[in-house]
Amino acid sequence: MIQGIFYARFFPQEGPKIVAQSPPGCVTSTDPTARSPLIDFDVLQEYIIPRQAFCNRYVTINSPDGKYAILGYPVVIGHTKYQRNEFIFNFGLLVETDVPLTAYERVVRCLASTFAEMEKQNEYLSLSEDKHVDDGLTRRSIEGLLEIIKEDLNNYGECMIPVDEANTLNMKLFPYHPIPPPVRGWHVPVAKTKFSDIIDPTWDLTLQKIISKIDGVSDVRRIAHSAAVSIDLAKTALRHLLYYDTILLVDIFFFSSCYAPRPAIHDFISNKDGMVDECAGYVSHGSARVSNFMLIKLMMGFAPGKSIKEWIMNQQDAGFDVMHYVDIRRLVQFGVIKGCLYRVHKYVVSKQYLAGLATGQSRPVEGGDPMQKYTDGCHHFDQIITEQNLTNDEIMDKLKSLPVPRGDLAVFHK
Repeated sequence: MIQGIFYARFFPQEGPKIVAQSPPGCVTSTDPTARSPLIDFDVLQEYIIPRQAFCNRYVTINSPDGKYAILGYPVVIGHTKYQRNEFIFNFGLLVETDVPLTAYERVVRCLASTFAEMEKQNEYLSLSEDKHVDDGLTRRSIEGLLEIIKEDLNNYGECMIPVDEANTLNMKLFPYHPIPPPVRGWHVPVAKTKFSDIIDPTWDLTLQKIISKIDGVSDVRRIAHSAAVSIDLAKTALRHLLYYDTILLVDIFFFSSCYAPRPAIHDFISNKDGMVDECAGYVSHGSARVSNFMLIKLMMGFAPGKSIKEWIMNQQDAGFDVMHYVDIRRLVQFGVIKGCLYRVHKYVVSKQYLAGLATGQSRPVEGGDPMQKYTDGCHHFDQIITEQNLTNDEIMDKLKSLPVPRGDLAVFHK
């Protein structure tokens, strides 16, 4: 959301100055009795109107307190009609630093290019400041323009404002979607919204087939097989859904997996925003709702090096038949999605193989044991399970049969 918008200019006699701003006083104070400006213009003026080397390019500046970002595109127009043969100005936005700034870059660029062209055409900016000049054109005041731009972009995400008889400001805020992470065969896609609410019959048939197989349990490999599409095509379709923030990826659920608490578990303990209540409704079996105290105790019971199977046995030894009351997979998934838990992956490393790689003397042998390439400590067991179609126990058996010295292999968690 735009917190402020301003027009600044460099004056040969006075230096950098804010000519117009909305809301009033957001950059420089206009009323001694009003609240303080959002930023300290005296500290930041040399960046708002910078040296020519930084003009005619997109610039972002953070306020010293780190709360606001100033987005601008300082422009310098050279001509002998101006004092010092140049006209320097900047239209900038004030936004909070915790919002995506990319969406506002086009707005700043559009303001700079539009007003630069208008200044070249009919001296719109320089003549607007001279109250004695009347060229017969109907001009909207810059203050009025800034107020409309801010309100329209904040309320509607776009604006189309006639400036004069020949020019119109036409801008739109487009949502910014970061490049999605790679999708792996061992990932499990989980829907963030009901697909029935967003699915379009005109969508690609492959995408529709992939969506129909997303159940929060099946991994990418299984989804591709069930949808009768190649795994690469399934990954591409899922990255498309990731791009539009309709799914998220979690790890495959195994009872041999380990999970550990994150710092955000404190929010769970304090039931921030009703998190524990939400969890109870999501993980409880049938009408037997698990108490908040027990859910917090269960969530706190996860630890590095302790498998879910061991965690279940600990609960049963304490007298609570957790599997009778709680959907374990849902509990773990809830903890991961809310940032309360993270997956502790299991890796295997061969000291002999790693030493060979370090000296360049060892490479995976063509046609040799397929487990060899996984012993460099960089491939977790989920990857081995999906790529080799093996269970955890089968992987351990195959590792034991590798032709390596006794004690050479080590399994670790991280």
